[in-house]
Amino acid sequence: MNAPASLPASLLFESSECRLATLDTLARSLWLGGLTNSQGSLEPRLDVLAMLKRDLHQGIASAPESWPWPPLPIARALNEAIVRLDLARYCRDQQELTDTVLMSILFHLDLIVDYRDRGASEVDALRMAIEAFSKDWQQHCGEIDELVDVFGLVPDDCKHERWDQLRGLLHSSGWQEVLRIRRLLERLQDLSKIIRGLGRVRQSELDADTSQAVVEVIDLAIAQRAEARTVRVPDMPGETRGIHRSGRIARMLPAEAMLLGHPRLRLVWHARRAERTLLCYEDDDRMTEVRLHLGPVMQPRPGVLPAKRLELGPILVCVDTSGSMQGGAEAVAKAVVLEAMRSAHAQQRPCHVFAFGGPDELVDMELAVDSAGIERVTHFLGQGFRGGTDICGPLESVIAKLEEQRWQLADLLIATDGEFGATPELAARLAAVKRELGLRVQGVLIADRETVGLLEIADSIYPVRDWRRYGGLNVESPIHSHRLTELYFPGALRNAANQAATVTGDAVAAAVRGRLHLDTGTQGGAADGEHNTEAKPA
Repeated sequence: MNAPASLPASLLFESSECRLATLDTLARSLWLGGLTNSQGSLEPRLDVLAMLKRDLHQGIASAPESWPWPPLPIARALNEAIVRLDLARYCRDQQELTDTVLMSILFHLDLIVDYRDRGASEVDALRMAIEAFSKDWQQHCGEIDELVDVFGLVPDDCKHERWDQLRGLLHSSGWQEVLRIRRLLERLQDLSKIIRGLGRVRQSELDADTSQAVVEVIDLAIAQRAEARTVRVPDMPGETRGIHRSGRIARMLPAEAMLLGHPRLRLVWHARRAERTLLCYEDDDRMTEVRLHLGPVMQPRPGVLPAKRLELGPILVCVDTSGSMQGGAEAVAKAVVLEAMRSAHAQQRPCHVFAFGGPDELVDMELAVDSAGIERVTHFLGQGFRGGTDICGPLESVIAKLEEQRWQLADLLIATDGEFGATPELAARLAAVKRELGLRVQGVLIADRETVGLLEIADSIYPVRDWRRYGGLNVESPIHSHRLTELYFPGALRNAANQAATVTGDAVAAAVRGRLHLDTGTQGGAADGEHNTEAKPA
């Protein structure tokens, strides 16, 4: 016998199960506490949990008089704590946090009977439970505020129900350094603008100073214009147009010439000639003349068309952790790392940091705003800077990173005091990457003046000249400008112009041996028969 297609629902336990229907609207983590709590009866307790879950998730703190559970004195005290802590604001659109708050309410209210068993009065037991609830959430909300202040949000993988795992990190000395650096960022507001400009994913509305194309531009100008016209010249040998009266003997008609042979009519001919009334052939010609006059003309010229600046792409950060960065410079360098992490996450951009010191002292880490990323950045910002300086290692790592598809549109930010120098080979490789991939290098100079090493690799430099103030010293920079090297020692830079003008040692030696003169271009010291004994090497 075949079973029926569908069996009717069993009504045996329907009356008992309908009391628990509210559990379907609650998270499973609330079931045990909602079923076994010592305060009140089951159905009102589940109804209030569902109501509080709905209201807190919407950011609303409802009046306790409408709660059927717990008893009104407990409900009023609990509601006062919720309003005082502003838990509704924290729970808005945060389902997991809302469930954690409800679990905490059930836990602390369930302890009232334990307090009474230990000898506390009903009023004292209620006060102790509410105070414990308030103390827990005052600390929790303060930690949430710290995370939001530093990173703009609470990381998704930081579960509120397992908050104790993160609490140890938030009370460490490294996290206190994170909070100090976050306060420092309020005084370095230009860092956010610089970091936003890194990357080449999206086109901005700003013009790029370093990316310009030469195009033909048409301008309106005033110039002499040549205008040709045809002028009709009468009596000029050319086209015969008809007959008219004239005094031109060469063009008179034969009938007029016959009058000259008559003894009396010749006097008529002379009279007509004097009066210029001889019948003559009418002819003329046309001549073309060119006149010059001032007028508007469209004149082409080469012009510069700025391209739109690209921004908002992956970020690669090299931060100098050498011993020369101790003090205020160290604080600014840490602020660069923290702001790069914050901005990258807010704009959904990947961020990778290379912390470099001496040779073989390189730490690279990808900083995402999650529990692991927070732990890494807290450990990094809590460390002191020491050691030597080697820029070649991090630059090689950056070049290798740019070969990956994910980082090909990245830009590089270097935070340093500039006390380093790249080898000529590595500087050439970096220049080739700039040409081929469009890499841009932004330097954050945490020193009084730029150095040759930083000028050779950075496309632009943002100086932080009051870096001493961030280390507790209220002094200004003793140098009037950070551009001393570029202003007074331009020949020291390894740029294209200087490299083209550089003479090798072999060429100089050959010029000295050959007594090559720069002014005459002669060899051996003689010019136009005169003996010149002064040799000028090239």
